[in-house]
Amino acid sequence: MPPTIELRAKQTFALTPRLQQSVRLLQLSSLEFQQELRNALDTNPFLEYDPSVPEDLAGTKPSETAGADGETLPAAERDTALEGAASEPATESTSSSDDGGDYAGDAYGRGPSRYNGDSEATDPTEWARVQPTLHEQLHDALRLYRLDDRDREVARLVIEALDDDGYLRQDLADLTDVVEFEPALTEDELLVALRLVQTLDRPGLAARSLSECLVLQLEALPPETPGRDVAKQVVAHHLDRLARREHAELQKQIGCDAEELRVACALVRKLDPKPGNSYGRADDNYIVPDVIVRNVRNKWVVTVNPAVLPRARIHRMYAELFAQSAGASRSPLAQQLQEARWLIRNAQQRFETIQRVAECIVAHQKPFFQYGEIALKPLVLRDVAEELGLHESTISRATGNKYMATPRGIFEFKHFFPRELGTESGGTCSAAAVRALLKEMIAAENTRDPLSDVALAKMLADQGVLVARRTVAKYRHLMKVPPAELRRQV
Repeated sequence: MPPTIELRAKQTFALTPRLQQSVRLLQLSSLEFQQELRNALDTNPFLEYDPSVPEDLAGTKPSETAGADGETLPAAERDTALEGAASEPATESTSSSDDGGDYAGDAYGRGPSRYNGDSEATDPTEWARVQPTLHEQLHDALRLYRLDDRDREVARLVIEALDDDGYLRQDLADLTDVVEFEPALTEDELLVALRLVQTLDRPGLAARSLSECLVLQLEALPPETPGRDVAKQVVAHHLDRLARREHAELQKQIGCDAEELRVACALVRKLDPKPGNSYGRADDNYIVPDVIVRNVRNKWVVTVNPAVLPRARIHRMYAELFAQSAGASRSPLAQQLQEARWLIRNAQQRFETIQRVAECIVAHQKPFFQYGEIALKPLVLRDVAEELGLHESTISRATGNKYMATPRGIFEFKHFFPRELGTESGGTCSAAAVRALLKEMIAAENTRDPLSDVALAKMLADQGVLVARRTVAKYRHLMKVPPAELRRQV
């Protein structure tokens, strides 16, 4: 057939730029959203920083939203792709209560400042105890030694080469080229500095291997400690056999009886394989909750965390001057003004959606806030989507990387969507409740005869929860609980 040209008409769905921005903002975490907002403040001349504390969006009516310039927008003009149908009135357990009376607690549910004697200007972080890091602790201990400048610098070089867990994984020969010394640094000097660093603080620090770390800790024990000499031989030369539990071969190689080996093995288990982890870390990771759940007068109240609310607004003077200029509609600045308005409206819509989802979660999982993990109910995204009139993908974006601060701790939204498991009576229970039961069973077990996965599955079946042994092993692994063989204490 010869080539031809023809026209075809078809319909496709495409997201508008505003809707694309709304979807992208919704799936961002609180820290990513703050970074996005700071970038917009730096690049858009029509946005300015709002130093005042933003009003809590918990009281915003679903039928109206504040516009970028302070005007009120009717619900019909809002983009309904993410909002869906109008929200139903909040339930008693999750509605924002304005009848708090004299309740003046802060955003995290703590009592008013007059109860603890602190003034409003007091920064709580001033009272926080900061644990020194491993390197800071060793540097402070090194100052107590009277050393010449060269020896002190060599010791500092060794300290800075330590990993966070306290090990020296670099070869001493490689450290000789890190800093220029005159005369040149030798490995013997580094070895002397290494021995000094190993005595500065906790035994086992600055070790070059696990075997050396354990030997240093054993040498720090009193000589009359039972099993000390046998334990030193085990960790120095036969650590791999100890890991494989080849007790008969160990007795043959060391020349000791079964009782002496048992005492030595028990002593080795008490040692710390990573002594550096007991110190503070310099690179702390923080989680900023998106919503806060508090119990106010026997009601579970969900509010948006004021710390993450957008502190940006339209610069009124710039917007008015731009509107009065000639040819404003054709200026490139018109697009920036429109983007500024979209950002403010989509940010408010983002927090409305997050709060609605959080209120729905609290309403479904109210027993969790009263009784803990064992009371978590099975919940899927589809249930929340149908109740709020939103699409399931919207609920997925609103729960991803979002956190909820509760009296029981900070939890990710996904934590409240446990998988459903069957029971013997035909009912259902959540996987989180099964993990809570397993945790209680393991905590109450006999350490000399710990429960196996088969025994745990049988005990769950006795309580009406039917799970397979491999499921028990999976949950135990998720809880970071070792198997029964490793939990046994002689």
